[in-house]
Amino acid sequence: MVLKTSLTLLALIISGQALSQENQSVSNQMQPNPDEQDIERIIVTGSRIAENIDEVPASITIITQKQIAAQLKVSSEIQSLLANLVPGMAPSTGSSSNSGQTLRGRSPLVMIDGVPQSTPLRNGSLGIRTLDASVIERIEVIKGATSIYGNGAAGGIINYITKKASSDKALSGHASISTRFSAVETEDSIGQRYEGGINGEINNFDYVLNASYEENGLQRDADGDILGLKYGLSDAVMQNYFAKLGYHFDDEKSLQFTYNYYQSKQDVDLIDQVGNINTGEKTQAIPLVAGQIVLGEPQGPSNHNMMLKYVDDEVFKQTQLMVDLYSQEVDNTFFYSPVLANPDAGYAGGQSLINSEKNGLRVTFNTLVDFSFDNGDSLEATFIYGIDALNDVTSQSMVDGRIWVPEMDMENLAGFLQTKLIYNDDLVIKLGIRQEDIDLTVNDYSTLKLCKSAEQCSVPVDVTGDTLNYKATTYNIGIKYNALPLFSPFVSYSQGADISDTGRLLRTATVTDISLIRTEASIIDNYELGFSSDFEQVHFEFATYFSTSELGTTNKFNETTGVYMPVRAPQEIYGYEALINYDISDAWAVNATYSWVEGKNTEADVYLGAKQISPPKATVNVNWNPNSDISIAINYLYVGDRKRFEPVDGKYVGDQGPIDSYQVVNLSGNYNFASDWSAFIGVENLFNQDYYPTKSQGYTYGGYNIKGLGTTVNTVSYTHLRAHETSLHL
Repeated sequence: MVLKTSLTLLALIISGQALSQENQSVSNQMQPNPDEQDIERIIVTGSRIAENIDEVPASITIITQKQIAAQLKVSSEIQSLLANLVPGMAPSTGSSSNSGQTLRGRSPLVMIDGVPQSTPLRNGSLGIRTLDASVIERIEVIKGATSIYGNGAAGGIINYITKKASSDKALSGHASISTRFSAVETEDSIGQRYEGGINGEINNFDYVLNASYEENGLQRDADGDILGLKYGLSDAVMQNYFAKLGYHFDDEKSLQFTYNYYQSKQDVDLIDQVGNINTGEKTQAIPLVAGQIVLGEPQGPSNHNMMLKYVDDEVFKQTQLMVDLYSQEVDNTFFYSPVLANPDAGYAGGQSLINSEKNGLRVTFNTLVDFSFDNGDSLEATFIYGIDALNDVTSQSMVDGRIWVPEMDMENLAGFLQTKLIYNDDLVIKLGIRQEDIDLTVNDYSTLKLCKSAEQCSVPVDVTGDTLNYKATTYNIGIKYNALPLFSPFVSYSQGADISDTGRLLRTATVTDISLIRTEASIIDNYELGFSSDFEQVHFEFATYFSTSELGTTNKFNETTGVYMPVRAPQEIYGYEALINYDISDAWAVNATYSWVEGKNTEADVYLGAKQISPPKATVNVNWNPNSDISIAINYLYVGDRKRFEPVDGKYVGDQGPIDSYQVVNLSGNYNFASDWSAFIGVENLFNQDYYPTKSQGYTYGGYNIKGLGTTVNTVSYTHLRAHETSLHL
């Protein structure tokens, strides 16, 4: 196609050119010096350029490398890390799927260094687990609908910023080995993890190489029983290989190539004993008995990412140029399900696979103009403008060869302009516009005949394909006032254009022409009001928001066919969040958050289910660093009740199960016993709380009511390879 050819040509053109440094690395100290504090407050996700967080009129959470390292002592799962540290992020699902773990009630766009990892055309909700946390330098979370990066960001953006070389020596590195096991029932629960990397700088060349490999044992709940296998992590094998190579031609130009490969596969000799949320019987895994076999292939995701980045800091006077060329391939294999059966064709069940291939180009110009006035006032104007081009080819087939969702070929071209005005260093005004032009091509296809039972089967339909065109203009405006540290308010309005999960609409079509399916794009309008306050050692943030969408997508069970059909209807989602950081002393620090969100289908005046709306959530993180060799952290998570729905014929249905409150406490400690050696211990669910995660309570679908992890211990010994004092010269 034209776009694919253009991207290939551009790769050849810029492959011999150069690119500038990425964001600065994040401080790892409890009490950072002023320079390090400034570095921690620099973000790139909100406007696609480096800017101070004080200049962004929106709710933003930055997770630093130190916070990531602390969470890794307890668990390597990024879901848990986000749930514990991001206000507005729903609780972890405790599984490989992030379905139900929304950001302010809507699906976020997950990215690695700005490259989309989500598969919005057929949202499989596996985008959060796309790399190992050990290669992340920081995580930037922008909340609320945004069109800064295009389709899929209805709830905001989660951007993993990967590590860069941290040493100016030729060689520096680290290595670690850890083990993890259930403290409730140790048998077959012991797993191991290996992780290491090197980095350095040789003349104008810098590099980062990192690898991690992890084998989980059996995961057990508070009773010592094995957790259910649907999206499970028992006996999962995870591996991540990461490389980042950079070359600096001069102080203004450099080129960088990044490659990331991640895979996680669950391969077990177990079978689910499926419970029922309405009877209170949990789903758990049990050993195979004589004559039983494990059906299907190992479930889990694998993905490849390649990124080439070129930056010229002075391509024109006071103008920076950034060119990002990227390619990504994702394969997400789901669990085997008897619901995907068709006895007439000889299929007793099935296992689906989402395949998505993306090739993209982003060209961004950043022009800075300063104005000084006779009265001493100043105005700093920043203009960010450019084009985005993306080709996304996504489909969902069965492992056995049947096609469930036909291939969707999306060509997306967008132009944008973002303007930031800073008056006298105190008043920040942002305005932006983005024009989307999307062509989505789907060839003729037939929907699948699927049978929940011999009497409940969907009726296959032959659908005439077409090229659907979407054009949308979205706007954003925000104002922030920074003159008073005690009260720094902001207000913002932002829009996003969303055509996510079109594949779900196509696979359940009941009409014979694609033009008759309700595949229209939805415009999300997001309104937000908030403020931050700083008083000595205390930092406080508060935000309230209101979000509407013309055509949200929920589900309704069809009794005749046994299939959950999508329902497109207008929605409104609203809520508030609060965060407080208190540095009590050089040794003690406390962080606490609270989030509340609610939402409705406004057409039917009914509440939205657990797939979008999570119950209230509170977190408290306490850190104690009595000296440079010892650190201890306690993490507390509280999830409240949400009971908005009544049973239907005596049973809860869909994603409308009642959610009871629960609380989980994690503990971790670290000790540096030599200059290059340290050891730590992490305990997840310290008090062995017996609970069902939010998703397990809200989802009434068969096999989802899986309990949370019981007390689990993570221990590690760690070695750091000192940087070589001698530099190499090429």
